[in-house]
Amino acid sequence: MMAVKVKSREILQMVTAYPLGKSVYDLQKEMGLPSIINLSEIENVFGCSAQVKNHLTHQLDHLFTYPDGSARLLTTKLAEFLNVKSDQLFIGNGSDEIIRLLLRAFLNAGDEAVMAEITFPRYKTNVTIEGGRPVLVPLIDGTHDLDRMLASITEKTKLIFVCNPNNPTGTIVEKKKLEHFIAKVPEHILIVLDEAYYEYATSEEYLQSVTYLKKYSNLVILRTFSKVYGLAGLRIGYGMMDPYIASELNKVKEVFNVNQLAQAAAIVALEDQKFRLECVERNEEGKHLLESELTKMGYPFFHTQANFMMIHTGQPGDIVCRELLKHGLLVKSGAALGYPNAIRVTISSMQDNHYFIKCLKNIEKRNGGVS
Repeated sequence: MMAVKVKSREILQMVTAYPLGKSVYDLQKEMGLPSIINLSEIENVFGCSAQVKNHLTHQLDHLFTYPDGSARLLTTKLAEFLNVKSDQLFIGNGSDEIIRLLLRAFLNAGDEAVMAEITFPRYKTNVTIEGGRPVLVPLIDGTHDLDRMLASITEKTKLIFVCNPNNPTGTIVEKKKLEHFIAKVPEHILIVLDEAYYEYATSEEYLQSVTYLKKYSNLVILRTFSKVYGLAGLRIGYGMMDPYIASELNKVKEVFNVNQLAQAAAIVALEDQKFRLECVERNEEGKHLLESELTKMGYPFFHTQANFMMIHTGQPGDIVCRELLKHGLLVKSGAALGYPNAIRVTISSMQDNHYFIKCLKNIEKRNGGVS
């Protein structure tokens, strides 16, 4: 094979591809396991609404047509549901795409974007690709240090990202602290509140941010249908923002960025709020079980407001992950997430949660307990 003479952009030398790892199928084959329970990807293990599945069968006759590039029907339904105006909404191919488009539209080469040191990694990656400089602020006990983020603002700052609840820790910032933070950020700097796990947050300390859109034109709120609505495979998310910001995003997006099935599924998912509430309730039950059992076992963890938990294992997360995989459980090692002696686990069905605890106890017994 001939050597490739074409060179990519210099900035890509600073970027690595997102580590996807081996597929569940490959791991099953490699480990000789009949099945694997996947608790590594923060998906809604309860699936999606049955109404969505039924509705999508009626969409199959229309696959030869292009989707609505403006997602008008979904935008109208969302505006009614959220009590915002249609021109305040932007529909994306997952909220990931909206992050990318915000940076494409508003970040110039050399501009800075402030974010937590340990948070959703695509902020940093996309800022770097656009020629910007990520400014990383360490967490305090797994939570955003908003005071230090404010102190990190310079004349070059263009955006600030706050992931709330935060991935991978599941923590939230207190309501009054976030209110104060939003008020203090200069109005020419975009505040991006990534609320991908919004529906799972049940704490009274969680800020209901939508009402702040009226007061702060630099506020962008991102949410998704990938998590509680169980549509991760269709890739659809949305942002709420000032109409000017949405109009600029429309200039840099692909014409048909959200496929037809995703738009149809999101509309029906939004209508089936009973399913959403059931998922949140089952997640709360699973969370309380895990917190109770882990506390008895002496495992520290971050108190989560999402559908996953970061558990401090007292030994390398890679080792714990390998041991759990032998039992047919796939979880995420904290080594790739900024916490090498931890694992991140999706909260699952009660049966799977009990099985996870049982396997963790077996590993603890063999390894002599938590250090």
